[in-house]
Order: sequence, then structure tokens, then C-alpha cells
Amino acid sequence: MPPPAAKAAAMNERDVDVVVVGHGAAGLAAALAAAEAAGSGTPRVHVIERAPQAARGGNTRWSPSYMRLEAPDRLAPRFEEDMLETSGGRSDPAYIRRLAADATPVLAWLAHYGITFDRPPNYFLTAAAPRIQPVGAGAAIVEHLARAASNAGVTFAYETDAHTIELSADGSVAALHVRATDGAAERIGTKAIVLACGGFECDPVAMREHLGAGAESIRPITAGTAYNTGGGIRMAIAAGAGTAGDWNGVHVEPVDPRSDRPEAVVLIYPYGIVVDRNGKRFFDEGGGRVDETWETLARTIHFEVPGRIAYAIFDASLAEVADYGRAVCTDREPIRAGTIRELAATLEIDADGLAQTVAAYNAAVPTDAASFEATRVDGLASSGLVPPKSNWARRIERAPFLAYPLVCAICYTFGGIKTDAEARVLGAAGPIPGLFAAGEITGQFYGKAPGGTSVLRALVFGRIAGKRALDCRTNG
Repeated sequence: MPPPAAKAAAMNERDVDVVVVGHGAAGLAAALAAAEAAGSGTPRVHVIERAPQAARGGNTRWSPSYMRLEAPDRLAPRFEEDMLETSGGRSDPAYIRRLAADATPVLAWLAHYGITFDRPPNYFLTAAAPRIQPVGAGAAIVEHLARAASNAGVTFAYETDAHTIELSADGSVAALHVRATDGAAERIGTKAIVLACGGFECDPVAMREHLGAGAESIRPITAGTAYNTGGGIRMAIAAGAGTAGDWNGVHVEPVDPRSDRPEAVVLIYPYGIVVDRNGKRFFDEGGGRVDETWETLARTIHFEVPGRIAYAIFDASLAEVADYGRAVCTDREPIRAGTIRELAATLEIDADGLAQTVAAYNAAVPTDAASFEATRVDGLASSGLVPPKSNWARRIERAPFLAYPLVCAICYTFGGIKTDAEARVLGAAGPIPGLFAAGEITGQFYGKAPGGTSVLRALVFGRIAGKRALDCRTNG
């Protein structure tokens, strides 16, 4: 609680039923659900957002928002089992069960507000789990839900930063203290706060602390990522929240550094080789499906490769991979050359090193590539090569030779606030009365990200949080 002197200073005050911090999928779902729960009454639901209105939406706005379902009314097979296996059994089973149970209902709820879904080809040529996508991707979620929330009476404050959760003497939520970019301070009295303001991927201090030196320089995957500086996590911890999730874990992706496009991923690397500035391989490009290896590749590039940049190298046989262009989301053309040495010169990497690497690679892979199959783990492997090429091992020998530069980009962090299946923030003695959280701010992921669940869980638990938060108006 702020000292009396601070409260006595010039400060605006207001009272609301629910205040939501964050304007992405989780925050908008919470705000709209709370407004709906108000019924015929006037919903006093207020959303705080750090970004300007034109940039609202956080990571959601820029995300393809793939969801791990076969159709809006049908989960992907092994939904719960795969999520638990991905986390090594460390995620909360009750949380995952609730996510599975509420996934299709939340999509039906979105459909009520005009959001439709399709199952277009995604950028994983080898992904195992089916995925659907909202028509218009994440931007459609942001615009439709923001419009519906505004029509329902929800109010919004942009370019406003929440900095302190005030608790009452009994430990329940009493107010949220915020400050606008013009310096204006406000105390918002409320019995319920929903934190939905992302992880700490753009907090350099926390990134260095949890991921090591140099982590603070990982490139944000989208413009919205830049607003995720961990403020909500710090506020919650200061108010007594526990933590959960893998604080050394992040979801990262290999992207083309030449592109300014959000999520400019290049996911065709299994069909070639990846080398460093010395022209040396450092990674098994065919170690598994892309959704199993891309985080490892991106993280290795940033933390182990000289200069934190690598190059995916291909020959003309890339054109034989059907529809490979959908796995390349950069807007920049590949670098082309007539010989491997010319390609190295254009890339400004060691020409002798690259030539030796390609020669050793070609000598170690099968001469007969008839079993090559781009869309499945095909078993076409190298022999005696270090590191190995475990699948999709074809010779690189036909001009033109192509290359894409690759760097690591961060999507979100795994460590966050501890919550339960009711989206309640948990402290040492159990739920903190009136405090809820949803989305990337919550710590439920371990090891690597279970694909197709980030935006989905934001929507599911945002909606749960909004409903429960509105109950605090009368139930305390």
C-alpha cells in the first residue's frame, strides 16, 4: 500500500468493479466476460494498456494464433497428453484439463462475436498436431473482442502503466495504482484485478538473470512483444503471488534478420544445412519435425554461435519440396549464387570452411535419395557425420545455391505468476482474494512450448478470470 504522503499528493481516483491490465487475447476475453456477467447492470470494467491505441493487442495482434484443434468443435488428438509430455509432467494437470474442457466452448463464444475459423495450411510442413486459425489471425481476435467490449460498456485507458497492487488489511485486492505517460497518476479502487499483460521478454534485467548474458539482446518477434516488460509479474510478486513455470524457458523462433515483418520465420532448414560464420555445421537440421526442433535451433544460434547469426544453405532441389514457400514467412528473397564459394563470398562467411563442410556433408549422406519425403520424418540419414543429419539428408550439389540468414527471435517467456484452474493468483496461503491472471503472464509452460496453445489458453483463462472477477463485486 502506498504511504499516506503519496496518497495525499495530486492523484485522480475512481472506483470500478473490475480492472484488467493488458489488451491482448487474455485481457480482452476477461473484460468482455466480466461485462457479460454484469447482465442488465452497468458493467464498470476498465482496461489498462501500456501501448498506444493504434498498437493495442500485444503479441496477439501479430500472432498467426494457431490453435491445437481439428475444428472449432473438436480438439486435436492427445491434447492433454501431449501438453503434459511437452512439459515433462511439470505443468498443472488440473489447468490442462480445464483448458481442454473450455477450448471448444470459448471458440463458440468467439463465433458469437463474429470470429470465424479455418484450417488453412500452416507454416509447419512436418507438424504432427492439427491446427486451426481465426480468419484474420490474431488481429481479428483483437478487433472483434475490443469492439464487443466497447459496445458492452467496457472503458479503456491507453498509454497507461499499472505499477502497484494495493491490498486491504485482510489481504484482498483494494486498488490498482497506475500512471499515464504524461505523468498523471490514478488510484483505481476495485475488488478485482485481472493481470493479462504478458511475460518479461523485453525486461533486460530479468532476461539476463534467468537466461544468461546476452539474453537481453534477443530480438522481439513482433512489435507487440516490446511492451512485455514483466511489470505485471513484479506487481503480483510484490502483492504476495507465487511463481511457476520454467524461468529459464522461452519460446523462440529462427527468423530472417533482414525482414521487418512480424514473425519472419524460415522453417525450411531441415531440407538443407545450417552453418555459422566459419561455414561449419553445429546442429542436426533433421533431428525431428520443425515444431520439435525450431526452439533448440533458435536458442543455439543466439547463445552458442559466433556473432549470433547462422545461415541456412540449400541447392536447387529445394524447389522439389511441394509448397515450401508457406514455411518461409520473410519478405526477403534468398541469397543466390552459382557456386558454394560464390555464396560464401556474398554471405561474407568463410568460403573454405563452407566448401569443406558441404563436401563432408555430401560424402556422408546417401547417394540415393528416393526415400526423401518432406512432410514426414523420413529416416534419410547421414553416416559418420558430426553433428548428424537424422532425416531429409540429400546432397547439396545443384546450382543455384540459396541461403537465408537466421537469428533468434523471442515470442514469450515461460516463467510467471502461479495460478490455478480458476485463473486465481496463488500466494503462500492460497488464492489472493480478488487477484486473477491469464495468458503469457502465468507460469504453466516448461521445457518447450506446446504449439497451438498460447493464444488458446489466453482466451480460455481470460474468460474464466473475467467471470470470476465480476463475482468479487458482490461476493468479495
